Amino acid sequence: MSDGDLLFLPVRRIRALLRERKTTSVALTELSLSRLETLGPKFNAVVTVMRDGALAEARAADAEIAAGKWRGPLHGIPYGVKDLLATKGVPTTWGAEPYRNQVFDHDATVVRKLREAGAVLVAKLAMVELAGGMGYNHADASFTGPGKTPWNTAFWSGGSSSGPGAAVSAGLVSFAIGSETSGSILTPSAYCGVTGLRPTYGLVSRHGAMALSWTLDKLGPMTRGADDAALVLAAMAGADPLDESCVGREFEWDGPSQRKKAWRIAVPKGCVEKVQPAVRENFEKALASYGTAITVTRDVEWPDFAWGPAVSAIVSAEGATAFLELLESGDASKLRCPADRTGGYSSLLLPAVDYIQAMRLRRPMRAAMAKLFETYDAIATPTRATVAYPADRNFEDAYPGVSGGPPVIPAGNLAGLPALSLPCGFGENGLPTSLTFLGPAFGERTLAELGAAYQSSTDWHLRRPPGV
Repeated sequence: MSDGDLLFLPVRRIRALLRERKTTSVALTELSLSRLETLGPKFNAVVTVMRDGALAEARAADAEIAAGKWRGPLHGIPYGVKDLLATKGVPTTWGAEPYRNQVFDHDATVVRKLREAGAVLVAKLAMVELAGGMGYNHADASFTGPGKTPWNTAFWSGGSSSGPGAAVSAGLVSFAIGSETSGSILTPSAYCGVTGLRPTYGLVSRHGAMALSWTLDKLGPMTRGADDAALVLAAMAGADPLDESCVGREFEWDGPSQRKKAWRIAVPKGCVEKVQPAVRENFEKALASYGTAITVTRDVEWPDFAWGPAVSAIVSAEGATAFLELLESGDASKLRCPADRTGGYSSLLLPAVDYIQAMRLRRPMRAAMAKLFETYDAIATPTRATVAYPADRNFEDAYPGVSGGPPVIPAGNLAGLPALSLPCGFGENGLPTSLTFLGPAFGERTLAELGAAYQSSTDWHLRRPPGV
């Protein structure tokens, strides 16, 4: 195994190498820094490389490890964060030109918790400007340029966590932290062929994270595999008095438990009818690979609500409020994507009744989703109807006539439910396809166990893009 392979290894394997003194945190960190600096620009994945701070953290980790003081499975392992998480003394740009020189005097709670777990922060990673809240319609929507998937750089890495997806996929970091309002962890995970875990709303503190939609925003890990995602989530979750939406619930993970009963899986009606052929085929093969470990019920009726319009109204209203100063100052004109320069202003005109009605709908929406989980352990669908969009055209022009069936991404986010995206094969232009399991509130263990079971018998999550 060459040094270049180290950052593609599962977290537990890297930890074993550290314990056996076959590598050091400094060596891992130097490798990550080098790859971020040399390969990161190829994918427009990096905003700020934190070389000095990372090496200081790595030296401290090595000293503690040598003294037998282990902080946990992430100790000494390099990672990156989406550039909407505050990092003391280091620019936090939100991917947007008007905030390019913004510096905070504190760390986000997630950054603090991961430091306490011994993880080494090496970089702030690229993102779609303002997490996509101004209505972008093109991959080129960040001052760092369009995010590119390492599998084929003519195609998008997905938004808005474009940098974390590409950085994990290309082995620039061992894992990364992304955020999701309505698809921003699941989509780049799918397009970059990595594993993404969106946690239940309120499980992870958002203190120090840019707010786009405070009733929808969530932070979660993007990793090589499901076991890694669960290990990272365990370090991130828990109480935080600085975030009143944080429920204070812990998440513990020491690996999958022995399960004697088959998981009950629902496949919603219509979810594979209008997707690309390879997306459908790989989804079906993924379910088949479980054998008797799952029982699948197909054509499950989806709760009939205006999921898409509701999430759109909420993001528009809360996003316009979050960026009111930017809009009133006229600095939105400095945003990269032309659609973003004007999209926020239309949000200011959203009728209050639309926002209030969308918020009122969330109670019956949550109840309807909870009803489904009385019968099923998880809901399975393709993560996206297509492989990654071409990076040089508007989204609506990418794959005409293809749609994804039931709106699982907006529904899961409106109800605050967890989801796990898993790579499951390849489609057009050598691009990854992906499977998502949606779970009940605080059902992260079930999702992680489903993911670990799938990845114990397949190797899609271990594949690495060409040339990296």
